[in-house]
Amino acid sequence: MMTVFFLLVVIIGFVLSLMYSNPSILYYAILFSLIMNVGSYWFSDKLVLSMAGATKIESKDQYPELWNSMENLCITAGLPMPSLYIIDDPAPNAFATGRNKDNSVIAVTTGLLPLLTKSELEGVLAHELSHIGNRDMLVNTVVVVFAGIISLVADMALRASFFGAGSDEKKNPIFFVLGIVAIILAPIAATIIRMAISREREFLADSTSVSITHYPEGLSLALQKISNFHQPMKIQHAAIAHLFISDPTGVNDESELRNDEKISFVAKLFMTHPPLSERISRLTNTTTNTLE
Repeated sequence: MMTVFFLLVVIIGFVLSLMYSNPSILYYAILFSLIMNVGSYWFSDKLVLSMAGATKIESKDQYPELWNSMENLCITAGLPMPSLYIIDDPAPNAFATGRNKDNSVIAVTTGLLPLLTKSELEGVLAHELSHIGNRDMLVNTVVVVFAGIISLVADMALRASFFGAGSDEKKNPIFFVLGIVAIILAPIAATIIRMAISREREFLADSTSVSITHYPEGLSLALQKISNFHQPMKIQHAAIAHLFISDPTGVNDESELRNDEKISFVAKLFMTHPPLSERISRLTNTTTNTLE
């Protein structure tokens, strides 16, 4: 998937180099994508925490239950203790970020702690810890940067094509038309890929969480409670929405679950998270298989 993002950047650069008969545009596109990729690896956690308005929990005394649960889960999973952060927000949610397991962060909202029981909280924390163990934080964060780069470059190229590309009569009109099409479709393709990666990593984290807690009902019940809370988070950024365990905009499929309705294939393509019904169904099947 990361290769596809890189190729999209290269394709945009290649098309622009043909449109403007300037090969250096392609080289700059490749260099720009590489620089942004490296930058996202080292500084992504600080950027995400700042965008989420998270504050670091400095000592165990501030949130003892949260701290103790995290310590126990880390021992079970064989992972180092991540830095814990709190987000002052009544909407229940959580996310993990950081470049690797030794430099990882888990943040939860103040609304999550009183809503969940201990086993449900452990299910959520194990889910976020699974993202760390599966290196999802790095994948998700770099995906965000690449998708942002593609959208930015495409927007700049589209503006340039309207205001400057038509002045040279020697330019091939076929390349110009193809360039406009590629510039328009590239951000859409980048968004679909980003959403697909996010959904698959959520399923994987759910599964890994169960292997840590050995209690699928904890995460399943937590997801239902989080979904039934309809108030969106106070601070929202579309670029980091996929990092949370639940969509921070408050848009969820609780009604779909209640009414047993199906979400269309096209709608799923643009969802940051898998439908709640599918996640709970998989967790329920895990419980059944365990009992058998």
